[in-house]
Amino acid sequence: MFARLRRLIDRFFSKSRTINNEPLNKVSLIVIILIDIFILINVFTGLNDISQWHLSPSETYPCYAEWQDYRTQTKPDKNYEMLRRSLSDDFRDRSPFQPDYQRVEKGHLGKVSEICLQYAAVKDKLDTPENQRLLNTIAQKQTTIADLEQSNQKIRSQYDSTLLEKIAGQPREQSINTVGAERAKQTLEQNQRQIATFESEVQTLKTNLLTKPESAVFFALLNENDRFNTVEKGYRQASFWYPSIQFTFQALFLLPLIFAALAIHTSAQRRGYGLVALISWHLLVIFFIPLIFKLFQFLQVGVIFQFLVDVMTVLFSGLLFLISYLYILLIPLIGFALIKFFQRIVFNPKRQAAGRVQRSRCLRCAKTIRHHDSYCPHCGYDQYMECQACHELTYKHLPHCKHCGQTPDLDRA
Repeated sequence: MFARLRRLIDRFFSKSRTINNEPLNKVSLIVIILIDIFILINVFTGLNDISQWHLSPSETYPCYAEWQDYRTQTKPDKNYEMLRRSLSDDFRDRSPFQPDYQRVEKGHLGKVSEICLQYAAVKDKLDTPENQRLLNTIAQKQTTIADLEQSNQKIRSQYDSTLLEKIAGQPREQSINTVGAERAKQTLEQNQRQIATFESEVQTLKTNLLTKPESAVFFALLNENDRFNTVEKGYRQASFWYPSIQFTFQALFLLPLIFAALAIHTSAQRRGYGLVALISWHLLVIFFIPLIFKLFQFLQVGVIFQFLVDVMTVLFSGLLFLISYLYILLIPLIGFALIKFFQRIVFNPKRQAAGRVQRSRCLRCAKTIRHHDSYCPHCGYDQYMECQACHELTYKHLPHCKHCGQTPDLDRA
């Protein structure tokens, strides 16, 4: 097996750096490598672009994350926080939410959720001058409250020091503290009264903001379970299928390139166009690299693997480390299947033998040999086998003997 693998590797590198079995010079090889790198970068760029052609779950359901965050919040002031976040942007420089949601549809496949568009329309109605004024007033008063609390904290931290200065008889003008001991208590009480007044005003302003008709409609929609469940179900389904959709589009991008490169390479080999065969071979390898990469990526996040993960999660509960065993088992099996595919389909000696005999090439390494050579002078491979019907020498891997026309014993080939 290792000898066969080594022959495959040798054949791969031989095809990658020879033209008509003649070695490629170093300058030409560097040019080929630079072309490979350039094409590979553009292939991955194209794959990235086409993978974003279909709307992602977050683009299809742009309201889900915000809606979910609101419903999971347990803070008593969560309604005001929701309004504050919705109105915190500068509305003069920002377009409404609904056109923003719909803009992602341009040049992409898929549609934005109708419920999210309705949500955006309701959210846009919150943008009124009165609501902005209330929000700004609340923010200003909360800033003032924070300043007063910071001032109180500073006075409390300095109080012990001012008492010691007073006991020691130190003149007030020499003190490093902002407020003397005799005024500290008075200032603290005054600040506390102001804080209480501002907090009461803030609470009133919040109540006014939350009881606005547009706010009531907004929170009624946020608390509508049926619509949220519809959005959540749609988002989860979209998240489940999105990796498969991405892989499908990426495969559709790569497969025409692979088939075109394979067809050109086969035709060039048959007609003896060495340079075209070399370049098309490099292209074929380059196109296969991202396909294999995306295939393994898909197996980790795609529908099939996700299904297997879900099954194992249900069967083995918390023993999720067993998923690693699934990877260890699955990846070698896929690699084995790919090797078998290339061995039996792409690089099958029996499929290649007819063309190589017609072009006087070695059945193993495909290098040119003379018509009567029994062994390849390049790799030493025996080109003939004994026909079990007439006992004459005939070509290996061909279905019929060249002397009697019978089927030779291929098991000995």
